[in-house]
This record gives sequence, structure tokens and C-alpha cells, in this order.
Amino acid sequence: MKRFIDIISSLIALILLLPLFTIISTCIKLESKGPIFFSQRRVGINDREFTMYKFRSMLVGTPEVATDKLTNSQMYITRIGHVLRKYSLDELPQLINIINGDMSIIGPRPALFNQYDLRELRNKHRISRVRPGLSGWAQVNGRDEISLEEKVKLDLYYVEHQSTLLDLRIIILTLLSIISGDGNKVRNAGKSVSL
Repeated sequence: MKRFIDIISSLIALILLLPLFTIISTCIKLESKGPIFFSQRRVGINDREFTMYKFRSMLVGTPEVATDKLTNSQMYITRIGHVLRKYSLDELPQLINIINGDMSIIGPRPALFNQYDLRELRNKHRISRVRPGLSGWAQVNGRDEISLEEKVKLDLYYVEHQSTLLDLRIIILTLLSIISGDGNKVRNAGKSVSL
């Protein structure tokens, strides 16, 4: 049932957001050289790699590591990129990944292929058996501002407590975060569990 909802919701969203996709694409091309979309190797269900899509928000040639691992990430982000990231608009092309079956609307965020420590912990706690999401429990509880261990605890909490109600709660918290322009966090929304 969740997969059916993912596909229908993503198709409707893609159709409704087509004008916004056009505006964003035009702004990206006008500001800097390079492709409109940014593709990245990510890790999906059962630790399988797939290609994840985003609107390009950074300069071509930026090192392929998590943003929080860059020495000065701000120097790589374009002007339109700042707006896209603030309101999480750069993530919209992942609707294609959802339709393709690589991702779900809600689930643990897909790790970068080279985040080996995160992959190891997710495999250890069987978090990787769940399809990764456009947003997730760790996303609305700190995102890049929490430790790796806390992120895994929150992912594990989601896996062990999956429900339509929890997914709806995450969607609401995600929308509140986007509307407020604080796309990186909604603090104190979740619960910690022991590993």
C-alpha cells in the first residue's frame, strides 16, 4: 500500500510542480555553467547503490562528500543554490527516484556511497532493509546537526515504529520546516532509543 501511495503521490506532485521545475531549471542555467540536475551515488534498500537526483545547487567540481564534511561548504553553493537548499527545493527531482522504486516519500535518508560508517551501522541494525526516503525521522530531528550515532538511533526508531500516522507526522514536520525556511531541522520532534 505504501508503494502505491508513493507512486501516485509522486506522479501528482511532478505534474503540479512542472512550472516550478521549469523556473528552477532556468535559474540554474542562467547563473552557472553545468547541468541542471546533479546525480549522486547513494545507498538504497538492502545496501544497493542507485543514482539519486537533485537540482544542482553547487558549483561543478565540488568534492563529492556530505556537505557537513566540506571545510567551507558556503564557497561551493551558488546563489540560487542557497534558496534551493533553504527551502529544500533541490530535493524535488527525487520524486523521479520514488517513481523508479529507489526511494519512498518517507524513510531513512539514503547514505552517500562513501559513508561507510553509516552504511555499516545501518546494516548492523537492519535499517537498510527499509526503502530510503525523501524525508525521514532523522531529517526532522536535526539532519546534519546531529551525530552519526543519533542519526542511526532515529532511523532505527522509524524502522521499529513504522506506521501511516508516523509517516504523516514526518510529512507535516517536513512541510513546517520547509515553510519556515529551516530545511535542516525541526528540533525535539523525536525520541531516542538505545543501540
